[in-house]
Amino acid sequence: MIHTCPELMETIEQMGFLPLLDSCVEGFSADAMMAPECRYRVLDDGGWEWPLWEWKGPVVTEGRFAYGKFFDSKAGFVSQQWWPDLCNWRRSRHPMPAENSIEGTILAVLQTNGSMITRELRAACGFTGPKMRSRFDSYVTRLQMACRIVTEDFVYPRDRHGNPYGWGWSLLTTPESLYGHAACTCDCTPEESRQRILNHFRILLPKATDKQLEKLI
Repeated sequence: MIHTCPELMETIEQMGFLPLLDSCVEGFSADAMMAPECRYRVLDDGGWEWPLWEWKGPVVTEGRFAYGKFFDSKAGFVSQQWWPDLCNWRRSRHPMPAENSIEGTILAVLQTNGSMITRELRAACGFTGPKMRSRFDSYVTRLQMACRIVTEDFVYPRDRHGNPYGWGWSLLTTPESLYGHAACTCDCTPEESRQRILNHFRILLPKATDKQLEKLI
């Protein structure tokens, strides 16, 4: 059971990969490992309390973990130890998009600006019409699955008293901008990286089926 933010970081470091809320493997998520008092709960005044949701920001800004939609299009953490292998494998399956494509445009805008919250990036890329939000989000998710975009931090609106509120917005950037080019490369073939990750998952999740592991990889 995880009781504190430092314990969460220690768990990610030890496991290497950890989905935030759920995954195709039962029990394999940060939420499933939370102590009961750290789970989401509604307060008497109508507000809510969710330590895990609050901790994800400090975990990301601490600098040792990548965060994004890496697990079958669902959010989670990857340690810096395993990030080069994940990049190596995923990018071999999803090469750099063409400059004149939508995904290429999204990356170009991010690279020019350094980092942007999702709604600002969406507007800068021209996705301002009706029903454009979900379409744009699907492109960003694909880029995260390809290890081309990560979350740098979370930005929260503030009330008239200066207090943050709401679920927050992801501050997106490229991993090269956040970690440097060297942290996104490794000295092995993509297939070797895939096999390393697969072997690690087999030890980490001995009860998972091959189909489940393939979805995670």
